[in-house]
Amino acid sequence: MKTIHSDVIQFRGSHYEFGFKQGERIRDSITVRNRENQWKVRKPRFSISIEETKEAIIRFAPGIWDELLGLHEALKWPMERVLQEFGGYRVEYVKSGCSIVTGQDYLIRNYDYHPKTYEGRYTFYQPTDGGYSIIGPSQRVTGRMDGMNEEGLALGYNFMHRKNPGDGFICCMIGRLILESCKNVTEAVEMLKEIPHRHSFSYVVYDRSGETFIVETSPRGVEERQSNACTNHFEVMTQENRNHLVDSKRRLGIIQEKGEQDATQAFRLMNDTDKGVFSDLYGSWAGTIHTSAYFPKEMKAWFALGGDREPVVFDFAEWLEGKDDEREKITGEVDTDIPFVHMDERADWFKQ
Repeated sequence: MKTIHSDVIQFRGSHYEFGFKQGERIRDSITVRNRENQWKVRKPRFSISIEETKEAIIRFAPGIWDELLGLHEALKWPMERVLQEFGGYRVEYVKSGCSIVTGQDYLIRNYDYHPKTYEGRYTFYQPTDGGYSIIGPSQRVTGRMDGMNEEGLALGYNFMHRKNPGDGFICCMIGRLILESCKNVTEAVEMLKEIPHRHSFSYVVYDRSGETFIVETSPRGVEERQSNACTNHFEVMTQENRNHLVDSKRRLGIIQEKGEQDATQAFRLMNDTDKGVFSDLYGSWAGTIHTSAYFPKEMKAWFALGGDREPVVFDFAEWLEGKDDEREKITGEVDTDIPFVHMDERADWFKQ
């Protein structure tokens, strides 16, 4: 077993200030060194246009552009490199898993992916220059892989495929755009129809109304449906599905078979390693790294790194009132020897 951690990052201020602070934090970090090595092997199969990226981001969440400018200033990198790493527009993405279930005042998701991409950052951010406050783990600094905002909108996403990518945003930046700008599921669904999508993902949105929408997206179309469970295949845009759906349908079947559960039961279903939903396929880009839970009415969040864990509980309502959380790190264990990008040297693609 490997002990891993996520840093708890808390910030209140403008987007530019937040970007600058994060840039100072990561400037000499092991994450940046590993990412530099990763790019030496995984050559970017896309181009960066500063003006096009700026226009695309400002259309949906202008504060995020200021955050990128803050990162640019702190890191002293060319803007093209800042956007390649953190812009979330026209960036390649690789396969992953993930499972999501919703119920009575909760959204719970397993984040299944590869350790060499996991940045280990759990963030609280309260902007003072527009946009909603957000709690949740970050990806590529500016993005959010799941989260909840101050209005009680919760979101997670599941990978479908990356065939025939288009010009558009990748999943973690889309997660951030939605949580930054949308008040409820209605606004989230509408924005997901407007956002240009680079790859094919399902986005699950849930709010205080108790309604869950699953929005199936690809560069070629967007469809919405309602359900309380989602894994890694489309139910409407079936023509977009991958050929190998056995594991995705198996996990979905396990979740659906359990029916309506309370939050603790649902969390155990997702996080316990013997229930059939938690995955240890880390070398195949589909191992469960964390389990997140969001409670829009209570405004609380649960978080666990690795399986068979009791969740860390965050009171987002108290934090929004000005009370910082005392924790600086969250720890857990995963059953893998693969290095993590934020913890281990040589978390690159030169070797497994």
